[in-house]
Amino acid sequence: MPRYAYVNGRYVPFAGAAVHVEDRGLQLADGIYEVVSVSDGMPLDRDAHLDRLDRSLGELDITPPMSRSALEVVIGEIIRRERVRYGMVYIQVTRGVARRDHAFPVPERRPGLIVMARAIRPERQAAKAARGITVISVPETRWSRVDIKTTALTGNVLARQAAIEAGADEAWFVDGRGVVTEGASSNAWIVSRGGALITHPTDGRILGGITREIAIQLAESEGLRVEDQPFTIAEAQSASEAFITSAGNGIMPVVDIDHSTIGDGTPGPLVTMLRKRFDGRS
Repeated sequence: MPRYAYVNGRYVPFAGAAVHVEDRGLQLADGIYEVVSVSDGMPLDRDAHLDRLDRSLGELDITPPMSRSALEVVIGEIIRRERVRYGMVYIQVTRGVARRDHAFPVPERRPGLIVMARAIRPERQAAKAARGITVISVPETRWSRVDIKTTALTGNVLARQAAIEAGADEAWFVDGRGVVTEGASSNAWIVSRGGALITHPTDGRILGGITREIAIQLAESEGLRVEDQPFTIAEAQSASEAFITSAGNGIMPVVDIDHSTIGDGTPGPLVTMLRKRFDGRS
């Protein structure tokens, strides 16, 4: 268990960390969040994540709780206090505490801010990547602004639970067009038989992942063709490789989709290479 959390201006013991009962994030999911990987004690891709945090705040018209430089200090301090060498930092900003009402409070309240860190064991992630993960498909049931990283994650929670109950590791949403949008907590990718890396475009139907963008850069630096275009479950099942990208998983191979084996059932050469490149950045 973590030892400390930063909550609304104070570093507090994790076991006693709490927010007000009328925090709008608690009552109305009126807030946003970011998750930043930590490698060798340093936050990875911090600036890109904070850029996206600022975008999400702007889309919901929530005032930043502090300056970026101050937030960077808090992130570094919580990593130091938790002695996290490899892990994750979670950042959450809400519209603050106000009498329960769907409308924005007037006058504007002070935003709420939570920052906490948790260690992970990289050898476990490596073992998972070595064998690959399994995926099921679920209907797309979420609201239309999934491009904002809000704390309103009920659809994602239900999708992940469906995956667990099916004995899978992740769920991919399939929209009314029959197209895979993204995972419950990841972006979805396939590798075509011709060697092209294909992922859904950032057209508002998915959250633009930071790790997704890095994977594109790494692939293009290797001379690989990347195509932002929709694909179906059937196309994914007939692909030569598949994988997901996220801050928590990095680049993770997928070897089974809806009980259909991908390739030969083991992580393919392109995703294995990209994961090695991704992990080698730190």
